Amino acid sequence: MSVKALTNTKFSVLDLAPVIEGGTPADSFRNTVDLAQHVEKWGFTRYWMAEHHNMPFIASSATSVAISHVLHNTDSIRVGSGGVMLPNHAPLVVAEQFGTLETLFPGRVDLGLGRAPGTDGMTARALRRNLDSDPNEFPAMLDELRGYFAGDHHIHAIPGEGLDIPVWLLGSSGFSAQLAGQLGLPFSFASHFSPNNTRGALNLYRSSFQPSEVLDDPYVMVGVNVIAADTDEEAEKLATSLQQQFLNLVRNTNHLLQPPVDNMDEVWTAQEKAALRQQLGASIIGSKETVRDQLEKFQAETEADELMVISQIYDHSARLHSYEIVSEIMSE
Repeated sequence: MSVKALTNTKFSVLDLAPVIEGGTPADSFRNTVDLAQHVEKWGFTRYWMAEHHNMPFIASSATSVAISHVLHNTDSIRVGSGGVMLPNHAPLVVAEQFGTLETLFPGRVDLGLGRAPGTDGMTARALRRNLDSDPNEFPAMLDELRGYFAGDHHIHAIPGEGLDIPVWLLGSSGFSAQLAGQLGLPFSFASHFSPNNTRGALNLYRSSFQPSEVLDDPYVMVGVNVIAADTDEEAEKLATSLQQQFLNLVRNTNHLLQPPVDNMDEVWTAQEKAALRQQLGASIIGSKETVRDQLEKFQAETEADELMVISQIYDHSARLHSYEIVSEIMSE
């Protein structure tokens, strides 16, 4: 496959609806709408929200409701899930929810699906999820869900049946990559928190790809952390909020998204620093020039058709400016 120029690559947004220290979920949703309206104007392709539970710093637990809120407050950008954690839900309910969204906003809804619980074990049990690992569970649930859209069941998803809602598989390892390839579905990889698995998963997806009614050729989207600012130094400081978030996950402290700090070495241990540098190794942080160069390198390495930008930045105006810088790189 030939390497595409960055100018031919689509750009999209993953919004985790961050709840910041000193803020509330209501503030997060106001910021979500503001960000979605800006990136729509700036030419981003789609705006996805993710399902997480029992995480005080992420407000998008009721993902389909949050998606509806964005759809109601935008005009043209595609909006969807990145993703809905399918084993947490009855496939019929997911079909009805996204069928309703597609009915209200025709041609604007994406359904990205993951197979992890998006939370801890105790919360997964509260979601009535069976934690006994069954490798056939997710493919069977996916088949059932797609069957409701196709009208293959005696039970009907109304709305939902007969609607053309793009289904994506999401992953951070090889399982969903191979399944997406075998089914001929588009695949989105979470390089923003699993960079070491990126190349292997994308190779597996492309090598296992079978043309389908959905796609003739593989279609890859890759999630990447991007923190852009006017200078490298400012971006590095803004990125300490993201680093603190992952540090809190490692420590199981569940703080809200923290303001940036001047020196992370006063916050983490040497061992924590090494671990997080590994997990966040694909992050792109810097000025416009630095970000452009790193995005070009990242796209050349992944040959992604689309890049999904995640910018966990404490200050909303700085977050907007980061996406604005990316939009300027897109337009160039």
